[in-house]
Amino acid sequence: MRADPDRPRILRVHAGALRNGRVPRARPQLRLPSRLTRRGLSIGIDIGGTKVAAGVVDADGRILAEEIRATPGHDPREVEQVIVSLVRSLSANHRILSVGIGAAGWMDRSGSTVLFSPHLAWRNEPVRTNLEKLLHRRVSLANDADAAAWAECRFGAGTGQSRLVCITLGTGIGGSIVIDGRLERGNWGVAGEFGHQVIVPHGHRCECGNRGCWEQYASGNALGREARELARANSPVAQEWLRAVDGRAEDITGAVVTSLAREGDPASIQLIEDIGEWLGLGLANLAAALDPGMFVIGGGLSEAGELLLEPTRRAFGRNLTGGGFRPAAPIELAALGPKAGLIGAADIARFSWR
Repeated sequence: MRADPDRPRILRVHAGALRNGRVPRARPQLRLPSRLTRRGLSIGIDIGGTKVAAGVVDADGRILAEEIRATPGHDPREVEQVIVSLVRSLSANHRILSVGIGAAGWMDRSGSTVLFSPHLAWRNEPVRTNLEKLLHRRVSLANDADAAAWAECRFGAGTGQSRLVCITLGTGIGGSIVIDGRLERGNWGVAGEFGHQVIVPHGHRCECGNRGCWEQYASGNALGREARELARANSPVAQEWLRAVDGRAEDITGAVVTSLAREGDPASIQLIEDIGEWLGLGLANLAAALDPGMFVIGGGLSEAGELLLEPTRRAFGRNLTGGGFRPAAPIELAALGPKAGLIGAADIARFSWR
């Protein structure tokens, strides 16, 4: 049989190892060659705390069909059944090559087992093996931030960048690294937990157990917390926030403040600027360690747009090591929005051969 010249070289080496009886201990890091020609349709599945979104994605990152279901409780078997149902439904009208799963949590380096997922109760769960048995298809497994970063690198704001750091600003801060055309997942598979770098010693308590984590100062949760504190103190600047939630201070969220900032509310804009200061400081720390070619900012808080990015860039420039004597990585908004995780999971599956 002739070798397929379009298949990535790393895959031919891997297949050769199998023919020689040498079974690798773990799947290699995802690495794509300069010429990408692997065609076909994949299903990407993005599992969140409240919904499971699935879509058929082509080789150019276009979503051809999509379905959404509610995330079922905390039973791993129930989650698997929802995934199976979505795949079977979407496969009815499309010829599917593979299935990619993106979910919050830590995956082992082989991409087989979920070590921990905060909202799915997956603990050392062999998700890939379970789903391949149920679906009779090749399945890949990725952290949701990795999936989103991969989509931005391949089809979004980071297209053409060989070294990219993607930051997702939501409830917390997610992160991912793309280096020389591959996802960098670290020695144990859990790289990119940027939100839990301690940026203020003895600062706000974080859900992870530490104090002063970056996400306690530069996330949607941090934005909402600051606004709620002002509202509970009867600050005059909080009137618009309280009006938006019918006077219930506990209902003020980062999304509420972001929306009002975009409408021009001065107090909301000021809080967004404060978040940008913290974000820029953290990015400067990451630049000192990783020296990426670009930072891409996504997640719900990124909807503040330039209201967030302008103070972020200022703080980044002030705190960048060697500033003025070295190139500074541009900081750009993600281009694919909430669909990035789904698109990235599907594209990772297309090239994740074992």
